Formats: sequence, structure tokens, C-alpha cells
Amino acid sequence: MLALMLMYTISGILLSLISIPLIFGKIGPNPWYGFRVPKTQSNPEVWYPANTYAAKRLFIVGIVDVFASMILYFIPNMNIDTYALSCGAVIIGGLIVALVQSFLFLRRFP
Repeated sequence: MLALMLMYTISGILLSLISIPLIFGKIGPNPWYGFRVPKTQSNPEVWYPANTYAAKRLFIVGIVDVFASMILYFIPNMNIDTYALSCGAVIIGGLIVALVQSFLFLRRFP
């Protein structure tokens, strides 16, 4: 279970770290990295605010994943399956919420 805790913690840290350049607008439109949909790819005036918005949500998901993986690890008598499913649900649920919020934000642009 320690290996799973490390995996979930490291994945949360990595998710937060890769969102930082997008939050600060350091990454321009590209085919590999960011909130890449046709609307953001075609217009830098949409790319930067949409990616900043989405990246802030990803940063939060990463931090929540780190804390959830650590807190759940110390719950007494939790078996490994429950731990893995709980951590997985936190990160997948967070990513779904972040994605939905990002698409709703994107609708503000003509």
C-alpha cells in the first residue's frame, strides 16, 4: 500500500507541476500540451485564458490528490483495494469536474 500511496502522491505533484506554466501563460498554442480543442488552438486570445482557467483546476486536483492519498493511507484497517479505488475516484472525479468546468468556461468565448 505504501507503493500506491507514493504513486498517487507523485502523480498529484506532477499534475500540479505541469499545470504551473499554463497558469502563468508560458505555453502558447501547440499540438501537445494544454487545453487543446479547436476553439483554443485557432485563437491565442482564447488559448491563454482557457488554459489558465483549466490549469488552475488541474493544479487543485493535483493538490487534492496528494492530500487524499496521504490521509487515506493513515486510515486504520483500510484494505489496499478500498484505498486504490478511493484514490482513483478522487483523481478521476476531480479531472471530470475540471474538464466540465473548463468546457463551460470556454463557452463564454464567441
